[in-house]
Parts: sequence; structure tokens; C-alpha cells
Amino acid sequence: MPRPGNCAIVSKSLWRAEAVTGPILVVDDEPANLALLRQILSPHFPLVFARTGSDALAAAAKHRPVLILLDIEMPDMDGYTACRRLKQDPLTESIPVIFVTSLAASGDETAGFEAGAVDYLVKPVSPPVVLARVRTHLSLVSAKQLSESYNDAIYMLGEASEFKDTDTGTHIWRMAAYSSALALASGWESEACLQLELAAPMHDIGKLAIPDDILHKPAKLNAQEWAVMQTHSTVGYKILSKSTAPLLQMAATVAYCHHEKWDGTGYPRGLVGKDIPDMARIVAIADVFDALTTKRPYKEVWPIEQVMLMLQSSSGSHFEPRLVEHFERILPKILDIKEAWASRDVG
Repeated sequence: MPRPGNCAIVSKSLWRAEAVTGPILVVDDEPANLALLRQILSPHFPLVFARTGSDALAAAAKHRPVLILLDIEMPDMDGYTACRRLKQDPLTESIPVIFVTSLAASGDETAGFEAGAVDYLVKPVSPPVVLARVRTHLSLVSAKQLSESYNDAIYMLGEASEFKDTDTGTHIWRMAAYSSALALASGWESEACLQLELAAPMHDIGKLAIPDDILHKPAKLNAQEWAVMQTHSTVGYKILSKSTAPLLQMAATVAYCHHEKWDGTGYPRGLVGKDIPDMARIVAIADVFDALTTKRPYKEVWPIEQVMLMLQSSSGSHFEPRLVEHFERILPKILDIKEAWASRDVG
């Protein structure tokens, strides 16, 4: 299954440089410089050392450091070359490199950044400055790792939903892309749109608790079965709201409220109008559009024209009128997204 895009959505309170796993690689051909950096850093971080550019490349491949402090003036291979080599290797390209050097001219700094470094420290180094810079860059590494963990969790929850409800297939990823596009059209910031695209795939996670004979029934549900089906919103909320992470809190809200209707006839709480969270109003349109334009056990595919007529007729009752208008306006983009996912499914 294709994976959704990445989005950095982590709480700054969780950024701890010391939580990053892996050593710092310190590279310098002068033993005195290595000794000074060892004195500054070893009380706080695990370290490995190298004295040449070639040894630095080998140590980076072997130890997979989280950060590299790299001298520039070395006899066998200068730091610029070593940095470029690190950035050309898929195994080491993402490791941040800080140059530590006596070369202090602006041109030297420019060359360092062009080679791929993220920072530049001038010798003789100040211990507080070294610690501050190292901690800053490791906090960014920690944030990236945490963001990737969230993304992995989202993907696995989506996979779990698909295993339970195989008839919907890539529905969750398509409607997530529709939701993001509609959010952007309605004035959301791009970062928030990306966050919604990650949260939306979990809207139906509560269906894990719905019996298969109800979930896959190839006919209309009776009143008792429908009452059971409706519980998936509350179940999804209970699962996702246990986390305090902003992304999963958004997902919990979407799961809870995406079946509410603008006129108050939805479930589970019968919310009316703007009492329904904006994110859930957006997902509701994307969810229904995708459901109607794909085959399900209980229905065939609806033509786009018929789907749009249904959205228009439901404006003001099921859906917020403003969002329906935005959806109509960006319909060409929505259809491009649909076609792109159809191509991926075929592939």
C-alpha cells in the first residue's frame, strides 16, 4: 500500500537531545583537539573518534552516528570532500555535520554549507557554545525521529483498518488526500492541511470493533445492526483520545465527529452547524465523496455528476454549504487525486 506523506508534528516538550540513540562522531587530525572535544562532550553523549577523512567515512558507515563534528584541514581528505562523500551515501546522507575548524572567513563558511554541513564552529571552541550547538541539532534529530514514529503508527493503524475492512482498500488514503485539498481550499495553513491528511486515515479505526457480518453485509442494515455500526465513532474516539499527541487528538476528534450533520441529524451527539469541529466537517465531505465514487458491497459506483448533485442537494442539511462550494470549485484537483490513486492501485 502507498504510504501517506510525512509531516513534522511533534510537541516541543518531547524534544530531548539525550534521547537520541547513537554516538557522536568527532573527527580531527590533532590529538589535542580530540581531547578537548572529548572533555566537553563525553559527560553527556557517547562518542566515537576518527583522525582522517577516510577513517571518518568508515566510522560513519560502521557506527551510524547521530551527529558528526568534522575538521576541515586534514592531510588525506579535507572536510569538505568528506562531507560531500557522506551526503552522497544513502546510509549517511541524513547525518547532520557540523564543521569545527580554524578557517573563519565567510567564504570558508559558505563552502562548508555548500558541502552539506548544518553548522560551523570556529576554533578555539567555547565549551558552552559547543554543547549548545550540539544539543540544538540533536533536538532536531530527535524531533524528526519522533515525527517518523508518529507516521509509522498512523500507517500501521491504517493497515489494521484495511485488514478489517478489505472492501474499502485505499479509501482511507484517498479521502485523506481529498480532505487535505479541501482544507487548503477553505483557508487552512499548509502545515495544518498536512496534519489533517495524517489524521483523516484513522477516522474509521473504530470499525475494528464492528462484527464482520455487519461490516460486510451486502445489503441495507436493519435498525439493530445500524445501531451497532454507529458505535464505531465512539469506539474510535476512545482508542485515539488516550494519546496527548496533537496529531492523535485531531484524529480522535475526526473519528468522533465525522458522521455529525450540519442540521443536527447526525451521530453520535447530534451536533449542529459550527458546533461540529471544522476538521470533521471537511472529512465528512471527503469520506462521502470517496464512498460514492467507489464500489462497496452494498452499492455500485456512482457517476461523478450524480455524486456532485447529491453533495449540492445535501448542502445545508448534511454538509456545511461553504465547504460544498469549495469542493465544487476544486473538483478538477479532486479528480486528479482520484486518478493518481487509481494508477497506484493498478500498479
